[in-house]
Amino acid sequence: MRIDVVTIFPEYLDPLRHALLGKAIEQGKLAVGVHDLRQWATDVHKSVDDSPYGGGPGMVMKPEVWGPALDDVSTATASTQDLVSALPHLSKPRHDDIHGVESRAYAESGAEDKPLLIVPTPAGKPFSQEDAQAWSAEEHIVFACGRYEGIDQRVVDDAAKRYRVREVSIGDYVLIGGEVAVLVIAEAMVRLIPGVLGNRRSHEEDSFSDGLLEGPSYTKPREWRGLAVPEVLTSGDHAKVDRWRREQSLARTLKRRPELLEAAELDAADRAFLDELKEDTHGREH
Repeated sequence: MRIDVVTIFPEYLDPLRHALLGKAIEQGKLAVGVHDLRQWATDVHKSVDDSPYGGGPGMVMKPEVWGPALDDVSTATASTQDLVSALPHLSKPRHDDIHGVESRAYAESGAEDKPLLIVPTPAGKPFSQEDAQAWSAEEHIVFACGRYEGIDQRVVDDAAKRYRVREVSIGDYVLIGGEVAVLVIAEAMVRLIPGVLGNRRSHEEDSFSDGLLEGPSYTKPREWRGLAVPEVLTSGDHAKVDRWRREQSLARTLKRRPELLEAAELDAADRAFLDELKEDTHGREH
């Protein structure tokens, strides 16, 4: 996958070369280019914004700067140096390599001749795990980071000639710019690229992967500050462990995100467990 980010704050994107994303760069599974929008500004002040037509507060980012920037990035003629991993990573056999687990993509790599342009905006469609799974198979993704009151709408409309455009929101709140959203979306996607995580089950059993929230996790020591690890997890009975984890996932989803249960795939045992939880809750309330 190749990711290009256009922004007026290139330093903001430095986390893209750290941790798991840095490792993906090191492995050759990811390439990242960060472009300073101001290199396409033509006036002496390198301005990228102007006052909005119709009046109102704030400033709007100018189309005559954004247009050429997206033109050049789409055709790979924009000059930039790709990010390199912040630190070298240890090269050692990983779980899936040792056990011969085959990497598996969430989606087919598209035969699309246009790159995907993602525009983070509070007015966009909510970003979801389903989006992350689909976009993890993309070959080229470009992010346009707006600031102020956003980017002139004509930029987005015109970009549809060269891109598949998606306006995306990461939540019902407003940020100063799109850079933080890029970090969120990029990390969610890149970890799903086959071979990036050392254990495929790490993302296959994530929250939302099966429509539910993930249950609690525990590690050593067995007891800490008077709190013990649930006995079932040390029983060695894998069937019981799997059922316990499923029930914990169901219970957490019912408590925190009950609307997710409407679309989740539930079997008879799941439904019986949920009915029991609801009866217990109803009994305590009355």
